Amino acid sequence: MSNVSHAGHDMAAHPDVSEMRDRYARMLGGRDVALVDGPVFLVGLYCAVSPWVLHFTTTQSALVTHNLIMGIAIAVLGLGFTAMPQRMYGLSWAICAMGAWMIISPWVVGSSPDMGVVLNNVIIGGLAVVLGLVCTGASMRSIGGRSQK
Repeated sequence: MSNVSHAGHDMAAHPDVSEMRDRYARMLGGRDVALVDGPVFLVGLYCAVSPWVLHFTTTQSALVTHNLIMGIAIAVLGLGFTAMPQRMYGLSWAICAMGAWMIISPWVVGSSPDMGVVLNNVIIGGLAVVLGLVCTGASMRSIGGRSQK
């Protein structure tokens, strides 16, 4: 039987250690906000289903369609951040803009929205803005860190 234990073996002596470190850094590049991807997706998912959760499908039909489309768009961005982080984090500002729009949309798209509808969209919009800012800050930090190397 061969001894497969790693006791006494130091990876620093491996001939490809610098290449392995570079590959590992490239693989993890842009993943500073990996914990934000899920919340972005969930905010989008909730935004899409919120008209049915809060039962304003009959009173605010234009806002129902609006929230469904915006929610799907936010959720797709969240999935994109997970699937292709290097390419998608440039779109972090889009989530901020979508969040700001969600905050004002009850008055622009809706017709005489009640307090529940307004609070729903303001909370969704506020969360989207905060998560977008976190994504944007982390992507700027990771881009700045890569350019210094």
